[in-house]
Amino acid sequence: MGAPALIAAFTAGAATLAGGRALVHWGIRKGLAAPRLPHHTDPGALGLGFDTLRIATANGKTLHAWFIPAPAAADEAHRLAPAVVVLHGWGGNAALMLPLARPLHEAGFAMLFVDARCHGASDDDSFASLPRFAEDVEHAFAWLAARAGVDPQRIALLGHSVGAGAVLFAASRTPQVAVVVSVAAFSHPAAMMRRWLAARRIPEKPVGRYILEYVQKTIGYRFDDIAPLATISRIHRPVLLVHGEDDAVVPVDEARQIFAARGDTPVELLTLAGDHESFADLEHHVGRLMDFLRRTLAPPAEG
Repeated sequence: MGAPALIAAFTAGAATLAGGRALVHWGIRKGLAAPRLPHHTDPGALGLGFDTLRIATANGKTLHAWFIPAPAAADEAHRLAPAVVVLHGWGGNAALMLPLARPLHEAGFAMLFVDARCHGASDDDSFASLPRFAEDVEHAFAWLAARAGVDPQRIALLGHSVGAGAVLFAASRTPQVAVVVSVAAFSHPAAMMRRWLAARRIPEKPVGRYILEYVQKTIGYRFDDIAPLATISRIHRPVLLVHGEDDAVVPVDEARQIFAARGDTPVELLTLAGDHESFADLEHHVGRLMDFLRRTLAPPAEG
């Protein structure tokens, strides 16, 4: 075979290989993409006043959010109100987190319920990921901290599942965050990914490992750096870990692993008789959550 023919054959083979790799990458992204669920309700259905917002986030995108102001009674002594940013999990939206709205409102908190990119009514993007959830919650936090009537030094982040991992990651690099509530967080993205692979009967060697490496390259972070096992000890603010004892998606042992990795971070662990959607079960234990938030977001003592 002459040189021109060899070069042509090599070029054709490389094109075929590149095309196959591109198809594999497309399949990985499609398989991991979160479903987009429309909102089935809004805070008005709970009798709560609210504003519908668009909040700027990374990549020139915007987020859909609902702001629910604190009740007037919370303005006793003319203090600014404490507030909570609430973030859903993978494939969820802000409406699914609304069971927490009325208890938080009655406890005197302002709230910002946010749809992450590629979720709910927020803008689409090339992909969603835990770091992008964290970017979104950081932009939501900055918006809320500048809101009139809100105390920027008394803002909590509350997230569910991937959203829980995201609020832990966000708080680890945003020292202005006062408090974190993590509901049903996984301890490490690789563990969650391996469960996803096993459920689809995808062998870890070599396919699974290739997928894990591709995902890390795509999101721009090593799993070890964004895992709650790593971020929990970098927060140095009060953290409440909430987890369902019957969680089949993320075993409750992973909450205990995060708790054990807390270092000097003041962390409390609350386990409930519930499954992965334990933020709904949290309604039955909402007093314990409100006690934690009231205690950790209390205004500084005068004098």
